[in-house]
Amino acid sequence: MRPPMTPTPSPVAGPEETLFEGHPAPLATFGAVVVTVLTLGLAALWFWVRSLGVSYKVTTRRVIVERGMLSKRLEQIDAYRIKDYVVERPLGQRILGTGNLFLMTMDSTTPRLELRGLKTDVVALYDRLRAAAESDRARRGVRIVDNE
Repeated sequence: MRPPMTPTPSPVAGPEETLFEGHPAPLATFGAVVVTVLTLGLAALWFWVRSLGVSYKVTTRRVIVERGMLSKRLEQIDAYRIKDYVVERPLGQRILGTGNLFLMTMDSTTPRLELRGLKTDVVALYDRLRAAAESDRARRGVRIVDNE
């Protein structure tokens, strides 16, 4: 006679917490600053309008990127689908306090998601997003299998 099976308790999911929300920095690179100076500030207007056309929201459960001014495109990746991260902080961006975060995902429509010109501590955001993704995978019982 087999002992009765008791279900394993799954971790209780907490509320979705926002880790970062905002637009990319208008002058996210040192090159953009140089172009702005050379054009006597006119390029800053272009960089500012361009940055308003992109919106990022990173939460403990998903990453949402909305692009476009008139026509909008919304991309959403669930945190448990993120399989690899790349943090990029070139010298010019470190001086300006910005950085890039590239996410490699298991999503067939968006295998790579780029978050450029983030006006935050990108390394801290990476750490918090990685921990949230691991927690979400554990909560859902998802395992990443790499067959390379």
